[in-house]
Amino acid sequence: MSLLVVGLSHRSAPVSVLERASLSADAKVKLLHDTLAAEPAAEAAVLATCNRIELYADVDKFHAGVAELSTLLAQHSGVALEELTPYLYVHYEDRAVHHLFSVACGLDSMVVGEGQILGQIKDTLALGQELHTAGRLLNDLFQQALRVGKRAHSETGIDRAGQSLVTFGLEQLAAGREPVESWAAGKRALVIGAGSMSSLAAATLARVGAAEVVVANRTAARADRLVEILVASGTGVAARAVPMAAVADELTRVDVVVSCTGATGLVLTGDDVAAALAHTPAPRTLPAQAGPRAVAPAPAEPAAALPAGLDPEVVARLAAVAAAGGRLADAGVARTLTGAPGPDRDGCPADAPAAAGRAALTGVDATDLELHGTWADQGEAAAQRQPRKGTRSHADGTPVRLALLDLAMPRDIDAAVHRIPGVRLVDIESLAEASADAPMAADVDAVRGIVADEVAAFGAAQRAAHITPTVVALRAMAAEVVAMEVARLDGRLPDLDDRQRAEVTQTVRRVVDKLLHAPTVRVKQLASEPGGAGYADALRELFDLDPLTVASVSRADGADAAGQANQTHDSGRAS
Repeated sequence: MSLLVVGLSHRSAPVSVLERASLSADAKVKLLHDTLAAEPAAEAAVLATCNRIELYADVDKFHAGVAELSTLLAQHSGVALEELTPYLYVHYEDRAVHHLFSVACGLDSMVVGEGQILGQIKDTLALGQELHTAGRLLNDLFQQALRVGKRAHSETGIDRAGQSLVTFGLEQLAAGREPVESWAAGKRALVIGAGSMSSLAAATLARVGAAEVVVANRTAARADRLVEILVASGTGVAARAVPMAAVADELTRVDVVVSCTGATGLVLTGDDVAAALAHTPAPRTLPAQAGPRAVAPAPAEPAAALPAGLDPEVVARLAAVAAAGGRLADAGVARTLTGAPGPDRDGCPADAPAAAGRAALTGVDATDLELHGTWADQGEAAAQRQPRKGTRSHADGTPVRLALLDLAMPRDIDAAVHRIPGVRLVDIESLAEASADAPMAADVDAVRGIVADEVAAFGAAQRAAHITPTVVALRAMAAEVVAMEVARLDGRLPDLDDRQRAEVTQTVRRVVDKLLHAPTVRVKQLASEPGGAGYADALRELFDLDPLTVASVSRADGADAAGQANQTHDSGRAS
């Protein structure tokens, strides 16, 4: 095994470099083909995610392999080699295996323990199999990495050490003031993109209580499919698909935007966001409030239009406050009723400095001010907490009218939008800063133990497999010798009957098998230990085995392994 990995990640490079070095789908395909065309590499796979780009290869020369893989990464990423080199890391043989297994378990993720990386590793293996760039070594490696990752998640509590990048991003948008479920409840969300990350974002938003999820994607069929899945999820979320051309209109009516596309340019510019906030939406309906009071119908509209538990007069006064200072939020918690709330309040109407706001609430009894009490509690809790590091937000207490989560690499949303009043932006860079302070769970040590054990087992299996073709060739040579000697015996003793000839043949074979049994078993044991690769060479030399015969056995075994891997992958996709 001569496994080599050259790459860069959020741990070795700043986000700005990762963003520039990101690979498109076409670039990944070309990189794999060019890697195989290079002299040192026999197999290749590329793992490219939001926060890492790694090129794996089976090479016959270490130094030449490092130079070639580094050059290819620079060429296909578009970043000059001299600029990229300081951020590259190199792992070889067992260290490369240890690195991939750690990645699969989420130990090297931006959010420790997140499980989405397993899907990305599976995609990497699928691409290598589809392009026939992954041979026996990389098929074995990536399939084992998937098993190790699943084992870590099933046998330990590594999931408690972190969350998916989506959940972590939503937590950052909430700024630590309240649980994500409370913050997201009733919000309207726009998800741009329908890939794996966007689908995860849409499903997460539905799970944490978003009232509506709108999906915008360039391919309408994928957006429609994601909407079908959301509707069938049982969360009760309202979902619909829109074309990309409708994104500007949707921005004026949503509270949260999550974007993760493969676009090479910006999907949302500062002008797009500013124009959306400049648009004045119609007042939104307040959520239903449970309560024992009977609701009297308002003279101006039918009783059915009012949520239970709120006095129509109070609703009218709250609407007046909204008209004077801001907008009412939808189905959940009203967040931005006033234009200039106090630094620790989230738009409570009773804090409105305007005289109209104070007049609107004059004389409202304690029961009808239940909504204000909720705001007040949130304000006190917020005063006791500091915003989490990494969230791009305003320090002047401006109410957040639009929360943006950019999970794309390169970025989808202009980083300058966080300067727009009323906008909070969380992107990959801010998530990287925030994750540096994330606590490590005790289960991380258990996962590290699993990784160490699996690396040792994988190395032993690969070293044993390396000598197997030599052992097979040795036994084939022994069988050929037996056949030749039996044929010679037939010529000397032509009067032997079939029973006698069979007995003689079986006796000779048993003698040969017994002579070869102990050496071949022992050489496999020795070869599985570190430094045991030389035993195959010694065996070939001692028995004068034909290298071409050994190579043909290796190719046959590799073809069988690749075929089995493809069958496994196809059956997994069918299920």
